[in-house]
This record gives sequence, structure tokens and C-alpha cells, in this order.
Amino acid sequence: MKENKTKPIQASVESYISKLDLSKQEQANQLVHIFSEISQEKPVMWGTAIVGFGQRSYKYKSGREIDYFYIGFSMRKKAISIYLMEMPSENILSQLGKHEHGVGCLYIKNLNDINLSVLENIIKEAVHKAKTI
Repeated sequence: MKENKTKPIQASVESYISKLDLSKQEQANQLVHIFSEISQEKPVMWGTAIVGFGQRSYKYKSGREIDYFYIGFSMRKKAISIYLMEMPSENILSQLGKHEHGVGCLYIKNLNDINLSVLENIIKEAVHKAKTI
């Protein structure tokens, strides 16, 4: 069975953030604060570019099982990637503000482009589901 490449590593979140440009550093620190407060978990580097919060095992319908974080983010070149195990409804996403999304990721160019209260609610729901499923 294929091994999951995204795993927690012994690297500093602070070091990762310090290598970003100043604008991204501010936004990353803001996300660390929000995610930590909501999840009640400490940030951990998952690979070299993802900051994850919490950890649990997930089992796919195929039977494959992986360890993964409840929620996470990465400060990518084009956008901030926010990782969720399940995407919220279109109704909730329509209230978020300027973003794009895929199956399990929200892509936000700048936190100033979105409604942070809506993002916080999305994160609360994602953490709740991760802890109870």
C-alpha cells in the first residue's frame, strides 16, 4: 500500500514562517493564532510547507488508512491553501468572500479578501467533524 507523504516532521513552525515575506508572515501568524485557538492544538509542520493542527487516523472507503491533521494551511506562492477534510456547503462558501476551492482546499490570495468570521466558523466545523468522526 502506498505510504502517505504528508507526515509530521521535527521542524519549527516559527522557522517556516520567518522565511516568508513580511505580508505572508503576518497572515501566517494570524492563521496560527486562529487555528490554535479554535482547535486547542499546537501547530506542527507536516512536510516542509504545511502547518497542521491536531492528528487522527482517517480510513478511506478503499480501506486505506492514514494519519492526518484536523486542519492546516500552507503559504503558497499564488495563494494561501487551507486544508479541510470536507468542504463546507456552497451557501457558507458564498459568504466567505474572494476565494477558490477544490475538493479539500480553500485558496485565498489574502486574508483581507475574506470574512474572517466565516472562516473561523468553517474551521470550527472542520475541527468538530475531525474530532467526532
